[in-house]
Amino acid sequence: MSILRYLAAPLSPLYGAVVRARNRSFDAHPERAARVGVPVVSVGNLSTGGTGKTPLTLFLAESLEAAGWRNAVLSRGYGGRRDVDPMSVEPDSNPRQTGDEPLLMARRLGPHRVVVGRKRHAAALRALSQRPDLRCLLLDDGFQHRALHRDLDLLVLDGVRRWGNGRVLPLGDLRESMDSVARAHALVVTRAARVPSRGEIEAWWSRHGSGGPVFWLDFALRDLRRWDSGESTSLPLAGAGPAFAWCGLGHPEAFYADLLLAGQTWVGSHSFPDHQGPSPADLRRLQNLARAEDAAWMVCTEKDAVKLTAHHARVLEIPLYVAEQQVVGGEPLLAWILAHLE
Repeated sequence: MSILRYLAAPLSPLYGAVVRARNRSFDAHPERAARVGVPVVSVGNLSTGGTGKTPLTLFLAESLEAAGWRNAVLSRGYGGRRDVDPMSVEPDSNPRQTGDEPLLMARRLGPHRVVVGRKRHAAALRALSQRPDLRCLLLDDGFQHRALHRDLDLLVLDGVRRWGNGRVLPLGDLRESMDSVARAHALVVTRAARVPSRGEIEAWWSRHGSGGPVFWLDFALRDLRRWDSGESTSLPLAGAGPAFAWCGLGHPEAFYADLLLAGQTWVGSHSFPDHQGPSPADLRRLQNLARAEDAAWMVCTEKDAVKLTAHHARVLEIPLYVAEQQVVGGEPLLAWILAHLE
């Protein structure tokens, strides 16, 4: 346990009590959850850190749109500071206002597809006013945001890290206690190929869950995009020499492992705190670290790349590639959602 968690440990019972009281209030008064005129599908998790919500939300947004279910994504916009709230996120928006993950999604999905707002009901109304033809909404990181009614609640669980030590913050990584799992209509287990025991997760879901289905999927890094030119190539990068990997994620080890699974070796790495991007001075230091490891190029995630600017381009001296992530095995989950929406 870190020193900060140790010092904050006495607050854990109070935190848990507040969360339980809030949940009991919503359970007793479901009318408190505001409704909108279209179905809402929530993608969220029980724990802190990266479980893969963003790539999963992107996969669902793109796949549902292709199936005729025009949609928009609603996000909290964590880390963004904006004067207007809710705010539409466009591909050229400022990440300091929107947050990094909403901007990443907007650049993949296109205009009028992402709205950030502290109050997700207001964000939903803005999305519907922009595109009255919307048929559904995706609520990103919405499991704990109960003020907006959802028609499907997807609980995302990292199959490697799972539920940690089973304790709520700050003693553990859980945002709320295990009994909250029963709210979810389905469990989505990510990084399924590296799950040590599927039976253990299925038993956990049987004990705490709603009885809904369990879906197993993975993430794969398949392509690289040169950050300065946009040129794309497949992984692993042949003939380019060793790489230096860096990122600012809640679970950076997953990115480094995914590179190896894609066949891309790296000789050094550096992790920033979640949502934190490098300043131009930091990028210089990263290049020095890469050179010290005899790396010929650097690689980061799409989430990191959206925070880079022209100021970073001026200090970049060695090639920087962006690893693009895809969902593998998501078709059964998509079919289940489509069946419920229909």
